[in-house]
Amino acid sequence: MLADNDKMVHREPYRMADRPDDDRDDDREDDREIGVKLATRPKTKRPPLYKVLILNDDYTPMEFVVHVLERFFGMTHAQAFELMLTVHKKGLAVVGVFSYEIAETKVALVMDYAQRHQHPLQCTMEKE
Repeated sequence: MLADNDKMVHREPYRMADRPDDDRDDDREDDREIGVKLATRPKTKRPPLYKVLILNDDYTPMEFVVHVLERFFGMTHAQAFELMLTVHKKGLAVVGVFSYEIAETKVALVMDYAQRHQHPLQCTMEKE
């Protein structure tokens, strides 16, 4: 129960556009709408891609190139053998297309591996 000093205050519900002390005319009532503001995010661009290339030389054994393609690029033996022949005949071949960081890492790994095994195999990257 309410005490004598307590008065029950009745407030009308209001919308987001309304303010409790809003003194606007009632004829503008239909202009107010309830809604959800949708935040639009800017579209993110895809990162540029880079081709990883293997170059032919006269000293690196074909079997070593096949091994590198299997080990660092996840190719099957048949895929690696076919690509190795392309490198041998055309002088170079695209081994894969990757983001900059992945392409850079693969090139570094292949170059380091070839150097540790004393082969002059060259691997480079270029923007697609």
